[in-house]
Amino acid sequence: MADREADEPSSRTGSPDRESQVSEDRWSLHQRLAVRELIDTEVSYVHLLRLCALDIRSRLQQLPQGDLDVLFSNIDDIIKVNSKFLQDLQETDSKEEEQVQLIGNLFLEFQEELERVYKFYCANYDQALLLVESYRREPELQREIQGIIESVMPQAGPSGLSFLLVIPLQRITKYPLLLQKILENTLPDASAYPVLQRAASALQDVNTNINEYKRRKEVASKYTKVEQLSLRERLARINTHTLSKKTNRLSHLLKQEAGLVPRTEDKEFDNLEERFHWVSLCVTELKNNMAVYLDNMEAFLRFWPQECVLDICGGPVLQYCNLARDLQLQAFPEFKQRLEGLVWQPLCSLAKALGGPQNLIKKRLDKLLDFERLEEKQLEEGSMTYEEKEAWHTYQALNSLLVAELPQFNQLAVQWLGQILCTFMALQRDFAKQALQRAEGTLAQLPHHQLSEPAFRKLVEDALGQAGHQLCSFQENFKKVLPPPTIQPLLPGAERQVQALLSRYGPEKLYQVTSNIRGSGTLDLTLLQGQVVALLQNKDTKGNSSRWLVDTGGLGAPVQPEASGSVNPEEMAQQRTCDTQDEGYTGLLGGHRGYVPAGRLEQYRVVPGEEKLRGQAGPHESFRHLSPEPTPVPVPSVPTGTQMVAVYPFVARSSHEVSLQAGQSVTVLEAQDKKGNPEWSLVEVNGQRGYVPSSFLARAPSPAPRGASPYLDVVANEGFLKEVTSKLRPDEELGLREVGRQGVCKGPEMRCVAVGIEVFVSTTRQD
Repeated sequence: MADREADEPSSRTGSPDRESQVSEDRWSLHQRLAVRELIDTEVSYVHLLRLCALDIRSRLQQLPQGDLDVLFSNIDDIIKVNSKFLQDLQETDSKEEEQVQLIGNLFLEFQEELERVYKFYCANYDQALLLVESYRREPELQREIQGIIESVMPQAGPSGLSFLLVIPLQRITKYPLLLQKILENTLPDASAYPVLQRAASALQDVNTNINEYKRRKEVASKYTKVEQLSLRERLARINTHTLSKKTNRLSHLLKQEAGLVPRTEDKEFDNLEERFHWVSLCVTELKNNMAVYLDNMEAFLRFWPQECVLDICGGPVLQYCNLARDLQLQAFPEFKQRLEGLVWQPLCSLAKALGGPQNLIKKRLDKLLDFERLEEKQLEEGSMTYEEKEAWHTYQALNSLLVAELPQFNQLAVQWLGQILCTFMALQRDFAKQALQRAEGTLAQLPHHQLSEPAFRKLVEDALGQAGHQLCSFQENFKKVLPPPTIQPLLPGAERQVQALLSRYGPEKLYQVTSNIRGSGTLDLTLLQGQVVALLQNKDTKGNSSRWLVDTGGLGAPVQPEASGSVNPEEMAQQRTCDTQDEGYTGLLGGHRGYVPAGRLEQYRVVPGEEKLRGQAGPHESFRHLSPEPTPVPVPSVPTGTQMVAVYPFVARSSHEVSLQAGQSVTVLEAQDKKGNPEWSLVEVNGQRGYVPSSFLARAPSPAPRGASPYLDVVANEGFLKEVTSKLRPDEELGLREVGRQGVCKGPEMRCVAVGIEVFVSTTRQD
């Protein structure tokens, strides 16, 4: 009895120990089950990845390679990392006591590699889903894909590609849950507990970083798109919200420039941006130089001497022709094809790849201005709206993405650029080697193949110099035998306009119109053949050298009657009035300057008398040749067959007109043109018929009695005489000269001017 009583306390004291042991066993059992679940699911996961990469991807040959790259992304890298992880995970089975702690350390060891491979796959997952959706719109293609997947992986079911693509995303998100389950079944005082805690937290951070990276990629893909929008589409996007954002950014930028608010400095990003712009500049310059290089090579080989009929039989010329034909038809086309494929296309791809980062850098500046403005608001008010928080996070995402990836991009771009340059040099070396090999047999037959390089260079320089001297001599001799240049006659009364342009611009700036010009634009001039203009600029505002800006001196000219109605000589004469202030003339065009085709102008050759007249501007001037300008006169009603006299010279501008000399006798056939316009008359002169301005004609005088003056009674140009006389200096006189006669008239009393009379200014003697 006593013994039983003695044993009862012992049994009561042993009961908690047994319960503690049972509890530990239960924890250990659940822990082993959680570990086994981790290992078994990892084995199944790696097996599914290999099925996707090896079997399914290899059977989807009907899809383009680009689609396969998007669908399966970097699955090969994932298989490589997870296979190594599974191998190390299975090795922990042999160490049951330390297995849990080893698993925790294993996850910590693979943390960076798991994040590296899975964040890239997750960032491209949405793009892969878009491809899957596009396949569903093609029933036949969708059935083929579904049949391949079900034959390899029946458990995929109707989901097909979607089931396969989501497997890596599900696995990376399940790692923290599996570790948490093992941690829950581990005693807190166990040595593996803190290791498992760190491993679970690390895998949770991996998932957080992957989500953040995916969000940054989405922001980047949004701003890297280059949209080709028309002006109307751009205007349609403008609203009060966008105007408000841009106004706030501009206001904040102006405050920074004025020093009112501080500017955020990020030296790390500034250095990265500077290096990126340097790489962009190098790519752009190399691309331009490569295009010029190809153009120059083609121009150098464009001359084909083998197609020219050379009066030389055999010898070096024939050898060179054979070599040139070989280079042009075989060596250079092959070199060009390799250059375009190995250098030009990669260079264009690199230039295109720079567009995305360039857009991101520009967008970062906009978001930085928003970020700085929101920082001020946060300090002042302590709160932000949801939209403002979104803008805040957008800047942080852009900046973090650029700081993280721009160094890698710069490094890869420099390596890419270096490879392109090395390839280009190798291609050039091969091309030169081929050219020398093809010319080896020909060079040995040339007469100068034994000369050293300096001696051969000297020989070539001497030959080129001799050829240059021969060309110069030929050019000089050719100029001597050239026909004299044709001089276009001036328009009636244009002498003073030429003198004004000559005195203002000089003879080297004067050009003459070779054919009638009819302006088609608001800034284009309408000019007549023979008119003289001054060149102001040999191109227009867009840099087009075929349109010249000229000064007409104010002399305008209407178009021909055949083109747009009849020319009114009275209106033309009225518009040729002298502007005594500064410009000299005002014309029909309402201005002095405009654009004309450069091909319709030729250098005006100044008559020696005009150049001499330009230099005579002092009181010792002894002679200035003036010519009265036509003054509008009433068009007389002339009966048919009447004999008339040309008052002014007239230069025909087309086959419908006839030229006249002042004082020439004409016969009026019709006093109007075909449209009944009396301003033009059909005349016959020297057996030729054509139209002339009616106001240029006057009635022929009756035979003068013996001893009478031979002056013709014509309409006087009173305004011209008054104007010229009013400008005379005290020591000058206005004179009239006829053939064999000369008279002097002081003051504006002269009322009649005869045809054939020359008006001049002479200096009176100072006795």
